[in-house]
Amino acid sequence: MTAQTPPSPPFRDPQVPTAKRIDDLLSRLTLDERIAFLHQYAPAVERLGVAAFRTGQEALHGVAWMGPATVFPQAVGLGATWNEELVHRVGEAVSKEVRAMRARDDRVGLNVWAPTVNLLRHPLWGRNEEGYSEDPKLTSAIATAYTRGLRGDHPAYWRTAPVLKHWLAHNNETGRDITSSSVRPRVLHEYDLRAFRETVEAGAVAGVMPAYNLVNGRPNHVSPLLGEHLRTWTDEDLLVCSDAVAPSNLVDSEHYFDTHEEATAAALIAGVDSFTDHGTDSSKIIARVRGALSQGLLTEEDIDRAVRRQLSVRFRLGEFDPQDDPYADTSDFDTSAHRALAQEAAEQAIVLLKNDDGTLPLAPGTRVAVVGLLADECKADWYSGTFLHRSTPLEGLYERFGTEHVEFAEGADRVRLRTSAGTFLHAPAAEDAPDVVRGAEGALDPALLAGRTDLPALTTDAEGTEFALVDWGEGLLTLRAPDGRYLSVAEDGYVRASADQPGGWVVQETFRLEPHGADASDGSHEERHLLRHVGTGRHVSVAADGVKVADENETSPEIFELIVAERGEESVKSASARADVVVVVAGNDPHINGRETEDRTTLRLPAHQRRLLEAARAANPQTVLVLVSAYPYAVDVTEIPAALWTAHGGQAAGTALARVLAGDVSPAGRLPQTWYADDADLPDLLDYDIIGSRQTYLYFEGTPLFPFGHGLSYASFAYADLTAEAADDETLRVSFTVTNTGDVTADEVAQLYTRAPESQAVRPLRELLAHRRVTLDPGASTTVSFELPLSCLEFWDVASGGRRLAPGAYDLLVGASSEDIRARTTVQLTGTPAAPRPVHQLGLAAADFDEQRRAEIVDLTKVSGDAVTPAGGNEAELLYRDCDFGAGVTEITVEVAGKGVVEVVLDGEAEAAAVLTPTPTAGPYDYTRVRASLTADGGIHDVRLKLRGPLRLARVDFSG
Repeated sequence: MTAQTPPSPPFRDPQVPTAKRIDDLLSRLTLDERIAFLHQYAPAVERLGVAAFRTGQEALHGVAWMGPATVFPQAVGLGATWNEELVHRVGEAVSKEVRAMRARDDRVGLNVWAPTVNLLRHPLWGRNEEGYSEDPKLTSAIATAYTRGLRGDHPAYWRTAPVLKHWLAHNNETGRDITSSSVRPRVLHEYDLRAFRETVEAGAVAGVMPAYNLVNGRPNHVSPLLGEHLRTWTDEDLLVCSDAVAPSNLVDSEHYFDTHEEATAAALIAGVDSFTDHGTDSSKIIARVRGALSQGLLTEEDIDRAVRRQLSVRFRLGEFDPQDDPYADTSDFDTSAHRALAQEAAEQAIVLLKNDDGTLPLAPGTRVAVVGLLADECKADWYSGTFLHRSTPLEGLYERFGTEHVEFAEGADRVRLRTSAGTFLHAPAAEDAPDVVRGAEGALDPALLAGRTDLPALTTDAEGTEFALVDWGEGLLTLRAPDGRYLSVAEDGYVRASADQPGGWVVQETFRLEPHGADASDGSHEERHLLRHVGTGRHVSVAADGVKVADENETSPEIFELIVAERGEESVKSASARADVVVVVAGNDPHINGRETEDRTTLRLPAHQRRLLEAARAANPQTVLVLVSAYPYAVDVTEIPAALWTAHGGQAAGTALARVLAGDVSPAGRLPQTWYADDADLPDLLDYDIIGSRQTYLYFEGTPLFPFGHGLSYASFAYADLTAEAADDETLRVSFTVTNTGDVTADEVAQLYTRAPESQAVRPLRELLAHRRVTLDPGASTTVSFELPLSCLEFWDVASGGRRLAPGAYDLLVGASSEDIRARTTVQLTGTPAAPRPVHQLGLAAADFDEQRRAEIVDLTKVSGDAVTPAGGNEAELLYRDCDFGAGVTEITVEVAGKGVVEVVLDGEAEAAAVLTPTPTAGPYDYTRVRASLTADGGIHDVRLKLRGPLRLARVDFSG
């Protein structure tokens, strides 16, 4: 007899509803198997034919960390395109390359950790390059386009499964795992949640990743907002993946919980489904979950809920239906279409900041000097793939204008380093050594990539090697040998000319020169230095077997004299003087001074690059400044006739720049964030109250260097025929025409803003409602129409605890930037009038203030709720407007913890109406209720509370 083939289990049957398939598979997994699924590296279950699964494939602007791939512009550059259709195509291309790469390397995952939707609130944030914009509407529009491209358009199966980063209010690298972002309710609902919400609601998001920081005193990895908000925005199961090591941080650095079992249980219950911790070693997370179960901190239902969400994503990716997966055979990788798209994206990301007297575009036959530290660079960042192709500005200009018309000067200082023995550092030749590009082989954790040890270590000799020295700012230097390799230090401690570029999680290619007195014996008064290697923190020493960094208990650091053969500005002056036009390419190296783990300290262009810019302009007034950077700068362009900015533009950056400079493409990128004129315009990096501190274009009252939405064109545009109507109780219709009044075909980004001039609450000075990028031939016109829900004009009313459309006038402004308004009109809306706070019946939640001074919001308990405390335990003020005391009150009750004083002032009176001094409590969550007499007439009053000392105020009640 022939044995019958057993029937396939329901989880293998695509005709069975997905929810029932998940139920079936979940029921077949043992408890140990389910627990193992909670780690990032979920193991295979061979008895069921279930493969291993890894969450997390970086794909921010191309497939990252897994070797060569198409590299698109940085995320902030994609944001600068203001073009959802383009970004959708970029997302498609990236996800196709993910699928193609996975077909030959199963280390490549389909659960992609992208995009980053953190708002670019503060330009000194080190990870500015990863976000799209300071504006939530623009951020969500670009993020939605990217996620839809990543997802694919099949109704059931997903090409990749995007995870949004980093939930929530995360804009500082300084102390990022221990600092708390104080986010008032209005900022939370109108700003930080909004970018996530609108992207999730669009339906192409598989999950989110919580950020390292705390919000209102509570770590994001145990945030109740995951359940209260995130999971209510979609019917899809969302997979919440922890950030790397963050689960351990709950105990180890944040000290929020006493044990890892408590922390793991709290994170799982709050909504974390996949734990990224301890690399590929899942044993510690498994042990913690088992411990939490045995202690009664978790139930099997808690585990099953998380595993179900992971399985939901795996089913959507077609893992269990390979025969039906429409993306299974995707092979598009480094195609001509992808290469063309990378160039198109780089072109569309370029922003023309200034263009006096038609300096640009450059005329044919122009003799161009291209100078600057980035003139012959095409930089990758931490989340880039390895370049298959690369184009620098110099190469692009050579190709476009001809080598005979282009002259180059980098502007690096040419130096030698003389030892105390009179010899010089020497980089031995390594002609036969292979060229090795960092990361070309791919790595699941590129932080573990080791430096090269196959090249000879530096030595000393009588002549020495002339190195190219660049000061990137903050005293951080790189030294490059004549063969183009950077000085670097590998694990053995020797200094070699071995790196193709600075890079790595811990950059091993940066040094500091530390003054070490002066030697006047020969009358030269040359300053001497110690040379500190930043990556190891050790000084460079010279030993018999080579130059190395060593334990200074074993080897004394060498004292060097810096001999400058040529200052960079000299070569720049010479090249500039011989040219018709000078193109100065300045900016940042994405691995130095502003990156993940490291915030910037200033908006200023580094001094070395300022010197080069000044030298070029002094030699030739026809100077064009090109800023290639991951973030804004405060740079004086008064005397510079033309300036452009682009983020690091990926593999086609140089070609794209040359085509814009030549006028083959009219620039139409727009700034996705405010460029401030000075550091003094910035609030503290940790001040997340954009309303109170007047941050971003929404509230900034000063004069920016360049405003949000700014960008010029080689054409000119006219706006006309603006109409607006609130057609019903739900819809706002706006229409206008845009005409190309110039003589070249060009794109225009038409922007629609609103403001509420009659609002009693502080509202944005301007707020982006919609935008559209259009292409117009000379003389052509188009009608731009928007149909928007009236809810886009609502704000979060702290008095009612919800969104409200206030009645009154709303200005509608259209134009080319947030400050270049070309037409305006006004609509009158009935809305819902403000109601006084019913404090006599409901009291006041402390965090629902209208205004604050020196206050921080903290966690009411470790599970949920907010309280308010003075920053630094000193003194704070809270203002609550329009409080309805009913027929009058005679008593006030405050709920507080800690030690301090609460003073109550009514209606701006000089004298306190009540002073409460609670008995100190032992812990931050040990609340007590304290009463005092408070006599006040009925009606509406403003209540001002003054808090003194390290106490937490939870709420205030009135009675009588």
